[in-house]
Amino acid sequence: MARKYLETHITPAVQLAQAHYYGASSVVPASAEQDPLSQKEIDFIANRDSFYMATISENQWPYLQHRGGPNGFLRVLGPQRLGFLDLHGNRQLLSTGNLAGLDRVSPFLMDYPRRERLKIMGHAKVLDVRENPELAEQLRLPNQKEKAERIFLIDIVSYDWNCPKFITPRFTAEEVQEVVQPLKERIAELERRLADLNRT
Repeated sequence: MARKYLETHITPAVQLAQAHYYGASSVVPASAEQDPLSQKEIDFIANRDSFYMATISENQWPYLQHRGGPNGFLRVLGPQRLGFLDLHGNRQLLSTGNLAGLDRVSPFLMDYPRRERLKIMGHAKVLDVRENPELAEQLRLPNQKEKAERIFLIDIVSYDWNCPKFITPRFTAEEVQEVVQPLKERIAELERRLADLNRT
């Protein structure tokens, strides 16, 4: 179980809030400096086609961005490192600029059908693809045609799983099609049988 996440986030102000509303506050024992990913987290990350990523701007405002791509575009490079290619986009570079000032980052990964979510905290750096072609090639997915401009590397400090309460199941078009296709085929078969009966 990862402990550094709660140790980091349960600050004195959080403990005061807990005591105010619940009469007691959490006490989290000291833990290791980093929590490596287990196979459960590695498999979960490998099957995601999107995630949200929070950074902090120079004026101390949080910035939350959605990242999407094919399954596995967020790559596990080791038990404490993630990486992904930053493709050509709207040229705002808000996350890139934020991380140049403060390297703290928090990816937030959702699995809506299974009602699971994984929160990660870490330190990130952004590299220019032109200066790191070998690493860029390592992160490139098969058949990827979009131009990559930057590489994001995230060194994980810790992570935490949330309970499924209040997560509404949502499904991609592909997931819905997979379930519906056998029904369509069955309907087509029954319609053919009905048409044959009507002809006799």
